[in-house]
Amino acid sequence: MSGAGRRRSRVVIGVDFTSAPRARKPLTVATGRLVAGARAAVYRLDAIRELTTLAEFDALLREPGDWLGGFDLPFGQPRPLIEHEGWPTDWQRFVRFYCGQPRESLRAVFRRWCAGRPAGDKFAWRKADKPAGSSPAMRWTNPPVAWMMHAGIGRMLDAGLSFPAHRVAGRGEARHRIALEAYPGFTARQVCRRSYKSDTPAMQTAERRANRRLILDALVAGEAGLDVRLDVSAAVARRMIGDGAGDLLDAAICGLQAAHASLQHRYGFPRDLDPLEGWIATVPVP
Repeated sequence: MSGAGRRRSRVVIGVDFTSAPRARKPLTVATGRLVAGARAAVYRLDAIRELTTLAEFDALLREPGDWLGGFDLPFGQPRPLIEHEGWPTDWQRFVRFYCGQPRESLRAVFRRWCAGRPAGDKFAWRKADKPAGSSPAMRWTNPPVAWMMHAGIGRMLDAGLSFPAHRVAGRGEARHRIALEAYPGFTARQVCRRSYKSDTPAMQTAERRANRRLILDALVAGEAGLDVRLDVSAAVARRMIGDGAGDLLDAAICGLQAAHASLQHRYGFPRDLDPLEGWIATVPVP
């Protein structure tokens, strides 16, 4: 039985990742504990911090202590693309290969793939992407999730983390730091199908603010399709609602998704899980 079922708490982090963190667009980390509640498991959010460099992200991954983490970046690319290009099909070898390639080379591969396919079917997709409603992992612009993977997953592998969706046990003390791929948009859409965030200040409207409040209220009430509800202070809740970019809310959702997955058998992965592609936490098997 998982941590909450044993009446023990477990540290859970949620990471809203960006490939180029800076003061105006930091990498956002939610930290809390998964504990048993009277009627349901609870993710008690302790803190949210903002990292402005990838070096700070490296340091986060190596901080002492065990945790479970939900990270909003692709952990893999579509198998059809990988096999078409003759890239390594062992996940660890593929990560080393992919993160070692110049972006220009990868961009050329992506463009060549898309150029040879009809409108409406340009991209290759992982098995989890369409059920999640996420962008294809090979997308290099708007949003540039391919570069998020390029900047982040190699660092995570170097840190010795465990990746259960890829059947990789970690190294040394870091083996008890467990990384799951998260996608906050999936959970947010269980509550509200309307936009709740924008990186453009002029588009950070009152309507989007109201949508963030709606989503947060559902997370706190345990009405967002998860087996875990959110416990957050009034002060942090105000920050989440006021954050027009949605980064604080997204980081908390990443933590919630990881917490929910930890309560499922085999993290809720499909029986025919492809360890090259992995899976996104909380996304149901089609």
